[in-house]
Amino acid sequence: MYGSTSSPPQERNRKPRAESLKPEVVAVADRLHSAAIHLLRRVRKQDVVSGEGPARLSALSVLVFGGPKTLGELAAAEQVTPPTMSRIVSGLAKDLLIDIAVDPEDARRRQIRATEKGKSILQKGRERRIAYLASQLNRLTAEELKNLDHAVEILHRNLPGWD
Repeated sequence: MYGSTSSPPQERNRKPRAESLKPEVVAVADRLHSAAIHLLRRVRKQDVVSGEGPARLSALSVLVFGGPKTLGELAAAEQVTPPTMSRIVSGLAKDLLIDIAVDPEDARRRQIRATEKGKSILQKGRERRIAYLASQLNRLTAEELKNLDHAVEILHRNLPGWD
């Protein structure tokens, strides 16, 4: 059996082709994609204050919000090779943003976890991003803000089912 569905993995992993979707769905997806990229670029500018690069902050975020990981798990989560992640981890460890400890289940593996300093840097960065975003959303009318809040609610409700 292939889990909760009866179709083989190759069919489940097949992505829908744009031409098989309703044009209005593709149009919304296109606008949402563009807006998401522009939004992320703008809020990411707030990260410069931290003094950390995007790759380091992203890896640190995985550890803060996802808990301790092995090097391989962290590399997979960040979609980079283990040697690339090893360099990122070395820098984070040198700056005392992470701890590397022996995995309690396998002494050959190491568990990487964020330190309090690492968590603090990430939390302050998150606060800066949210403050910036809130300052921009403050320009919306009450109705626009309510509509945006509803759209965000719809996304949050549906994202867990996306693969």
